[in-house]
Amino acid sequence: MADIPDELVRLERSAEAERAKLAGLCGAEYDAQWQAWRRAAEAFQAAVTEQSAREGMSRYELEQAVKRAVRRTEEDPAR
Repeated sequence: MADIPDELVRLERSAEAERAKLAGLCGAEYDAQWQAWRRAAEAFQAAVTEQSAREGMSRYELEQAVKRAVRRTEEDPAR
């Protein structure tokens, strides 16, 4: 697979950071943070879709490559 664009890595890291913030929340705070996570995850998914279409590559393979790259360089922020 070609190099993974830095923008995709940044977007996935952002989504993971928003997900990690869910820990320990409940009620309205959880709902608000869940929406923030959803927006970040949607931005990542849209960027993966666009990049894969532009490059003529498998969307799934690109997404998995980005996720592996992010997880290889960072520990899970939710732990």
